[in-house]
Amino acid sequence: MLQATVTDRAVFVPSPGAGIGVMGGSYYTEKTGGRLISIHSLTSRSDTVDAAFVRASEDNGRTWGDAIPWAMKFAHAEGTGRRHPRGGYVDPASGRYISVWTEGVLPGDEPLEGMRNWTLHYSVSVDGGRTQTVNEQIIHEGPAYDAVHHLPGVRKGGNCVMIGDLGQRPLTRSDGVLLIPVQSSPADADGNYTNPGAGFTYTDCLLLMGRWHGDHLRWTCSQRIVGEPARTTRGLIEPTIAELGDGSILMVMRGSNDAAHDLPGHKWMAQSHDGGRTWTTPAPWTYDDGAAFHSPSACSQLLPWSDGRLLWMGNITPQNPRGNRPRYPLVLGEVDLTSGRLRRDSVAVIDDRHEGEHELLTLSNFYAREDRETGDLLLHLPRFFAGDPEAGFGSDLSLLRIAVR
Repeated sequence: MLQATVTDRAVFVPSPGAGIGVMGGSYYTEKTGGRLISIHSLTSRSDTVDAAFVRASEDNGRTWGDAIPWAMKFAHAEGTGRRHPRGGYVDPASGRYISVWTEGVLPGDEPLEGMRNWTLHYSVSVDGGRTQTVNEQIIHEGPAYDAVHHLPGVRKGGNCVMIGDLGQRPLTRSDGVLLIPVQSSPADADGNYTNPGAGFTYTDCLLLMGRWHGDHLRWTCSQRIVGEPARTTRGLIEPTIAELGDGSILMVMRGSNDAAHDLPGHKWMAQSHDGGRTWTTPAPWTYDDGAAFHSPSACSQLLPWSDGRLLWMGNITPQNPRGNRPRYPLVLGEVDLTSGRLRRDSVAVIDDRHEGEHELLTLSNFYAREDRETGDLLLHLPRFFAGDPEAGFGSDLSLLRIAVR
């Protein structure tokens, strides 16, 4: 049975001031060894990154170099340019280090304008993240696609593709193809963003597939994974993926009852048996006994573990959530590698609302990884809205060390 114990809790990156929250994570940049890159961002309003910083460690995170600014806001003739960093990944097949981010120009600098304008960009390093050999937009291969019409059914100015949170980790197939789970706003017959669920936003999910051509990646994508607006009012959001025992791919997605609180709030799942090209009809994700569980509209992360187990981290609530709330407790559980379901008897609470903390506390927007030296799980976690929500996002980025047995 899975055992998970928090053994240490420390500040990884302190908040620089009142009302400013810190999100981020640390990522290995080489196939072996302890070289890491830390990427953290500052936020003071929802769905906006004010600034971001990159720093490196040569000793598995014991010490860190200087934080180098990475511009998240840039001038553009058509509005305000914005970026959202979404972490790094070392490809175990090629040894290259890849970083991916969401980018777009917002005419009025309003976050919801991103639903028509977000694109994805990536960089490649062949020297452990020290320098970049590639830095470009992700564009589907073939003459029909360019920087505007960048994916099938996606056109800049009409709808978008993006990575919603840090748990959307890449995966490398056994044949070396790189898979990245993403979300995309749907478009109507005229190519314009449409929201059939009447919630805050609406997205479908899909998988980007990258094949190496030198140091560049040639991109294609899977079929769209489409939810039912009558069952999840914001569609399917923030997919996380992992491989099951038979080689199929499991995708777990955020859903929402944002506009209809009487609906049950779930995580949703779909499965691919052809390497991620096509997917089963999405359904509520359940325990291994078939029973559904309550989960708010919040990110989650599948974590392939070095001993062969597959872990999952996210929020499970005792009562039906109302949209995004409550985003606590935060739990860790083991996924059955045959069924792709969450083992009920494995679920352990990692963190919860503490005495005196506000009911709007958010234990989300996290990133988790395994420590190569110790085998511990390292959880990078902000505690947004722990105090007075009127004071804003103010939160340090904490690092929790969790012994996993």
